[in-house]
Parts: sequence; structure tokens; C-alpha cells
Amino acid sequence: MVQVTFKDNPIHLLGSEVKVGDQAPSFTVLANDLNPVTLEDSKGKVRLISVVPSVDTGVCSIQTKRFNDEAAALGDDVEVMTISCDLPFAQGRWKENEKVENLHLYSDHRDLSFGTAFGTAIEELRLLTRSIFVVDRDDKVTYVEYVSEATDHPDYDAAIKAVKELN
Repeated sequence: MVQVTFKDNPIHLLGSEVKVGDQAPSFTVLANDLNPVTLEDSKGKVRLISVVPSVDTGVCSIQTKRFNDEAAALGDDVEVMTISCDLPFAQGRWKENEKVENLHLYSDHRDLSFGTAFGTAIEELRLLTRSIFVVDRDDKVTYVEYVSEATDHPDYDAAIKAVKELN
């Protein structure tokens, strides 16, 4: 299992670690209008899934805005999404205030469906640990990064390169 810390303290992740070559597990998250969204809703596209503890914090905000900026150049065949446990209404306000328009922001607050399916749910905090997944058009995982210290930045360039290799 992946070893991750949060502010240098070890944390326990719920669910199973996802690895390159795995079929992406199914999940259900909520859009900002409370409608359910599944992986299948974006089938046929390359998916960049950016996972953050809370968009309302510094690194998470930077990460989400960075992928929003990158999404504009990736084209219509790529679906960029950020998933956190923030409430859908809070995500919607943040997205509007920050003028984030090129990616989807989804909430896993209700039942940690994504977090347990992808092994990112932090047991002690009921948040998701910082991670990046790239899923191809056939739902195969082609890139994975579980950031070892949840308050650190991911490798943005490696994630974008993984998406471009599929496009």
C-alpha cells in the first residue's frame, strides 16, 4: 500500500492502491449541482483526474488552477477533473470566484466512492490525499502519482506529458 504523510504525520488510506495498467475502478461523485457523475460519463475520452484535499487551501488551489490552465490546450478529447471532499456548493463558489472554466470540479463528500475506489481516502481526516491519475479512452490507468507528502505539489509536467502521449 502507498505510504503517505500529511504535515509529516503518517496517515492511513482507505481502499486499494491503483496502479498503471489497472482498469480504472468505477466511482460516483457529485457535480456542483448535486447530480451524480461516474467515470462512465466521460467514456471515450482521455481523463486527467487531479485529486486534492480541499480546493480552498493554497497548494490545492494552485494545483486546480494549473490543471485548469493546461486543460484549455489539451482539446475536447480530454476530460480534466478535480475531485475533493469539499461540499459541492463550496466547490461551485470557489470555481466561480477563481474563474476556473476548463475543468470539472467534483465532490466525493457523500460516500467517499472515488476515495475508496482509488485508495485516496484519508481515514483520519475524511479528506482525499493529493494524487493524479490518467485514464485512457478504454478506462485503463496509464499514469499514477500518489504524492508522498499530501501538502506537497504533484509532478504537473509528468501528468500533462502522460495525457499528451494518449492524445
